[in-house]
Amino acid sequence: MNIAIVGTGYVGLVSGTCFAEMGVDVTCVDVNKEKIEHLQAGQIPIYEPGLEDMVLRNYRAGRLHFTTDLGSVLDEVEIVFIAVGTPADEDGSADLKYVLAVAHEVGQKMNNYVLLVTKSTVPVGTAEKVRQAVSEELCKRNLNFEYDVASNPEFLKEGDAIKDFMSPDRVVVGVESERAKQLMTRLYRPFLLNNFRVIFMDIPSAEMTKYAANSMLATRISFMNDIANLCERVGADVNMVRKGIGSDARIGSKFLYSGIGYGGSCFPKDVKALVHTASEHGYRMRVLEAVEEVNYKQKEVLYHKLNAYFSGDFKGKTVALWGLSFKPNTDDMREATSLVLIRMLAEAGCCLRVFDPVAMNEAKRILGEKACVYYASDIYDAVLNADALLLITEWKEFRLPSWQVIKKAMRGNLILDGRNIYDKQELIANGFSYQGIGL
Repeated sequence: MNIAIVGTGYVGLVSGTCFAEMGVDVTCVDVNKEKIEHLQAGQIPIYEPGLEDMVLRNYRAGRLHFTTDLGSVLDEVEIVFIAVGTPADEDGSADLKYVLAVAHEVGQKMNNYVLLVTKSTVPVGTAEKVRQAVSEELCKRNLNFEYDVASNPEFLKEGDAIKDFMSPDRVVVGVESERAKQLMTRLYRPFLLNNFRVIFMDIPSAEMTKYAANSMLATRISFMNDIANLCERVGADVNMVRKGIGSDARIGSKFLYSGIGYGGSCFPKDVKALVHTASEHGYRMRVLEAVEEVNYKQKEVLYHKLNAYFSGDFKGKTVALWGLSFKPNTDDMREATSLVLIRMLAEAGCCLRVFDPVAMNEAKRILGEKACVYYASDIYDAVLNADALLLITEWKEFRLPSWQVIKKAMRGNLILDGRNIYDKQELIANGFSYQGIGL
C-alpha cells in the first residue's frame, strides 16, 4: 500500500515512520527543502526516543521516502494524510492556511481517485473546507475525479509517541463513504494484531473527539492544581487527596498529578481552539475558560513561592532551574512553564543557572545569549552558588541526585519542587528547606 504524508513535523514524521515500520510504502512531503535534505541525510529534526533509529531503518529499507514535490507521488498513492501545522491565531482559532494549501495542491495535481485524510488537529468543519478546496481546483481544470475526505486525529504523547502509535488505546476515523472506510481499514489492518480498536464515526464527531479528549485531560490537570492550591491553605496533602479520589473507578488516577501547569503544542492550543469554536457558534465554554485561567496562573506559582521566601528581594540572588522542556523525553519548549519563570525571575533581577538533558539547544534558540542566564553542563553545575533550586521538569535523571554534593555546592538551601517528586523529610534531613505543590 502506498501513502503520502504531507508535513514532516512531529505528527507527520512519527506517523509516516510507524506506517513504514508496518510495511506501508510511505512518502513524507514537506515544502522545507532544508528539512527534507536533512532527513535524507539521516538527520532528525525533533527529539523523540527511538525515532531516529526507526527512520534510518525504514529509509534504508526503501519503505520511507522524503520529497518536496507532492505532485510527483500523487499518481502512485491511495491516501494522502495532511499533517501540517495548525498554529493558533491571536484569537485562539486554529490557522488552517497550511491545511487548505495542501488541499488546493491535491486538487491541482490529482489525476485519479485519492483519499485525503486530515491528521492535523483541526476544528469541526475543516473536512468540508478541504472538500471545497479540492472541488474548486478540479472545477478550474474542468475535471471530475472522484475523491474522499476523512478525519484521523492523532493522540500521540510526546516522549512516548512511537508506543502510542504502534499500540494505541484506539484509532478514531471519521469517514463518509464505504470506499474511504475500506481503505482506512486496510491501512490499519496490520495494527489489529495488537487487538486495539478502530472506531469509525462521522467526520465532525472525529474532529470534535480530538479537541474534547485534550480538553478533558487539560481540565483534570487544572482541577488538581486548583485543589493543590487549596490544600496548601487548609493544611491538606494533595498527594493523599489524589490517591483518595483516584481510587474511585469513576475517576481513575491518570492526569491527577498537581504541578506547575501544562504546556506543549497540544493542550494550550486545543483548549483555546475549542473555546473559540464555541464562541463562533454563540456558546461559552465556561469550564474551559477556567481551565485556561488556572493553568496560566499555575505557571507563576514557583515565582510567588520564591518571592515570599526572599521577602520580595531578589537582588543578588541566583536561582537554579532543573528542566526546561514542557515535559520529560522531549526538547519541546512550546508553552513551557520554564519560559514563564525565566522571564519573571530575570525581570526581578535574578541570575539564572539552567539545565535540561535535551532541550539546551532549543532554550538557546528561544532565549538567546542573555547575560542573566547561564547554560549549565549538568545538574551540579546548575546549582553552583545558587540560593534556590527549582525543579521544573521531572526528568528521570533528576530523581536521585547526590543531595550532599548539592548542599555543598549551593549558597542557599531552598528546594522548590514543582512536580512533587522528592521526599520532603529526606531533604529536610539533608539540611534543605523544601516546598512542593499542594503540600
